[in-house]
Amino acid sequence: MKVLFIGGTGNISSSVSRLAVERGIELFLLNRGVRASSIPGAKMIIGDISKPYECAPVLKGHSWDVVVDWIAFNEQDIERDFALFRGNTGQFVFISSASAYQRPAASPFVTESTPLGNPFWQYSRNKIACEMKLNAYYRDEGFPVTILRPSHTYDTVIPVPIGGWTEYTIIDRMKKGKKIIVHGDGSSLWTVTHADDFAKGFVGLLGHQQAIGHAFHITSDEILNWDQIHQAVAAAAGCEPNFVHIPSDFIGTFDEDLRGSLVGDKATSVIFDNSKIKRFVPGFVATIPFSQGIKRTLEWFEAIPARQVVKAETNALIDTIIGRYERAFIR
Repeated sequence: MKVLFIGGTGNISSSVSRLAVERGIELFLLNRGVRASSIPGAKMIIGDISKPYECAPVLKGHSWDVVVDWIAFNEQDIERDFALFRGNTGQFVFISSASAYQRPAASPFVTESTPLGNPFWQYSRNKIACEMKLNAYYRDEGFPVTILRPSHTYDTVIPVPIGGWTEYTIIDRMKKGKKIIVHGDGSSLWTVTHADDFAKGFVGLLGHQQAIGHAFHITSDEILNWDQIHQAVAAAAGCEPNFVHIPSDFIGTFDEDLRGSLVGDKATSVIFDNSKIKRFVPGFVATIPFSQGIKRTLEWFEAIPARQVVKAETNALIDTIIGRYERAFIR
């Protein structure tokens, strides 16, 4: 099977790329070539997908069993992909987001048929618009679309919303005994999924004829609350966390991106029903508990000092939010 990944070396996609090669897939990675590939066995095609007039020549002569775009975020990206790959791939996989599901949620139980709609986060609305355009191409043109909606998936990122992700700021604060913010009262339910687990479900869908026209989410079945998630991060860092619980709406007044990420996503309890991916990919099961996976993540950060980025502006924002909250509400 000949597969093209647009991207393929990111936090989620690297695990999928490695497993695809391991499973014997002939994998090509289209990217700008600005960093060395960490995917042994994958073949590189150098090109900037944001400049389709440059990509068309380097893709000429290829036909694909599957094309996966890991870095499409708006309708213009989808129009570009349709023009490039129409009639030239047996399956086109779009990476959407579980944050596209209905917010505020009518129910915490999420299936692929849960309505889409998110008035709080432009990122999610853009992904919904992409899905709508692709479904129209599928209905009207027969474009062979499969939609994937990852939720909170991690490997080389720290999956907490304030001071984490590509930053090491929250770990630095924890190790120094500084206060950290946990949104809400810490009791809302959430799921974090290791990219290696996500990859097992994902690769099983590549070239899957019956998956065309369908959408899937792929998550762990482990359900934690946000206090437990932050406690596991602190335990992996070898320290005790110093929590301050602050309402998501209050946090969002200081940063519009945080408002979207929290009120539009992580402040809501969700319980993902993974029965659909398990039907299509028999035997899929997530096996990496967060308490183990986050240790691997911190080992990755701490293997190279340059990865341990502590941002002064993030520290300042955290201190400002905590200070304002405590002055206003703590007596």
